[in-house]
Amino acid sequence: MTTSIQHATLEFENEIAARPHAVFSAYADVGQRIGWGTPSDTATLIYDAADFREGGTDRFRCGPKDDPSIHGTTQYLAIAEDRHIVSIETLATTGQTLAVALNTIMFLPAASGTRLVVTVQVASFAGKGMIEGYEQGHRTCLANLASLLSWQPAPDKT
Repeated sequence: MTTSIQHATLEFENEIAARPHAVFSAYADVGQRIGWGTPSDTATLIYDAADFREGGTDRFRCGPKDDPSIHGTTQYLAIAEDRHIVSIETLATTGQTLAVALNTIMFLPAASGTRLVVTVQVASFAGKGMIEGYEQGHRTCLANLASLLSWQPAPDKT
């Protein structure tokens, strides 16, 4: 564990061929989140508690399927259905905090369906590798989400 704190602001934008309500629902529904929220076939995401509402808290474990030893907590600060989600996430293992992140997720109507804008402001207590993991994990999971929802019809252009 490093004694210094490293900071990064990560920004992701994806065009998803689904209406904002379908994309928002994929975040709101824990079953859907598990379906697209793992970055590889060797990783797992297990929710021990899920309370998706303003003021609610999710508790989860993640990591390799044979050792999901990273414990996470997400606290929802602001939720506007089909428009945005703002949350704070903490990741820890064996009693040591690895990272804390402020996540802002915006669901913007677009001609193709939804322009998803995700901003992650992360403070890593575990070095630059944790920030790189956040970036790689988000890119892969957002691609999974886009693939999962690609069957959803795009909104009419009228």
